[in-house]
Amino acid sequence: MNYQAVPSQIVSEFPINSFLESIAIAPDNTLFITNHYEGKVIRIGADGIPTTLAQIDGKATGLAFTGDYQLLLSGWNAENTCVIWRISLDGTTELLVEMPEAQFLNGLTRLDDNRFLIADSYRGAIWELNIGDRTVKIWLEHPVLARTSPEEGTPAVNGLKMFANFLYASNTQKQQIVKIPILADGTAGEPEIFVTGINIDDFAFDRAGNLYGATHVFNSVVKITADGSITAIAEIEQGMAGSTALAFGTDGNIYVTTNGGMSFPPASGIEPSKVVRLQIAEEGLSLV
Repeated sequence: MNYQAVPSQIVSEFPINSFLESIAIAPDNTLFITNHYEGKVIRIGADGIPTTLAQIDGKATGLAFTGDYQLLLSGWNAENTCVIWRISLDGTTELLVEMPEAQFLNGLTRLDDNRFLIADSYRGAIWELNIGDRTVKIWLEHPVLARTSPEEGTPAVNGLKMFANFLYASNTQKQQIVKIPILADGTAGEPEIFVTGINIDDFAFDRAGNLYGATHVFNSVVKITADGSITAIAEIEQGMAGSTALAFGTDGNIYVTTNGGMSFPPASGIEPSKVVRLQIAEEGLSLV
């Protein structure tokens, strides 16, 4: 793997053992992030000061925007049932659907105006949620999305992003990224392995088709080109201890959430959790 560090800047810092899990960015470059164990959705504006937008009684995982710029949040309620909430930007929170057959809801992404895809990291499946009629069904359940065994604690299918009529899914436990054709009717085609041997949690694409991924326990962000070559663009020295998720801002830069190394502490010990900006504006804006 090559290494070419890009300029970095801490946007916000959180207490040690804050598990920042997911990030979504509004058109005005306002950041929305989840604090997993505290069940919080946090707003960070241009001043870099975190404020709590909403708090649910449970655990908060993935975030995605709807077409009218409300937030969808995946996670668990207080009874450990998988659920999806809808959160308005004024903080109004609505339980959208309960999913008792799901095991570990994680990343989610928009398929079309009403349909969203949600990773189920322990079932080894991707769910389809229709927010119009509040229904859910399995979109794809396949061995390439699953763990090698039920005893594995590391999430399998994790981050989800679409690019050029394909859905890309990270399988963190198998250290693979899966590429799934999206057919004309919105159903899944036959999946294939896009890249292997790289630990990716969440990720995003730029408009040139380069994939940028947070490696979580490997404390870095990597760039993966269309031909599969990999370059680390930020490591622990740039604040990447426990890099969990990332997204492109409207300024063309990448914003990364971290947990400070909670999942696998680095030799230097667990750090404060952070939101970090990686300056790569010259690479072009993300499409997703």
